[in-house]
Amino acid sequence: MAKCKKAPKRFDEINVIPFIDIMLVLLVMVLTTATFIKQGVIPVNLPEAKKADKQDTKKEVTIYVNAKGEIFFEKNRVNLKSLKENLSTISKEQTVILRSDKESRFQDFVSVMDILKELEHEQLYIVTKE
Repeated sequence: MAKCKKAPKRFDEINVIPFIDIMLVLLVMVLTTATFIKQGVIPVNLPEAKKADKQDTKKEVTIYVNAKGEIFFEKNRVNLKSLKENLSTISKEQTVILRSDKESRFQDFVSVMDILKELEHEQLYIVTKE
């Protein structure tokens, strides 16, 4: 009598429970560490951009425009005239970071950009969410 070979067992389904367990552990780790990510001192809700580059900034000054249209230069509230005076004292090679709330008026953003253009500051980064 000839022995009958057993056909290899087919996989009709995949057990995904271990995969789900691993994903849940990773999700918990991400959510617990996400609260420790440093936010700016002045709360602004940043607009989103599809392509955002993270830049290595060494010497920088930060300008904030919040939803109320208030302008801050390095955490100090200023008006447009004071902002222009403060920016005129820094080097044109120094990096300027602009954090404008997405709910702020576009005119506030344009006013800050006008001052930067007038003072010929070329090293400008506008911060957005990725």
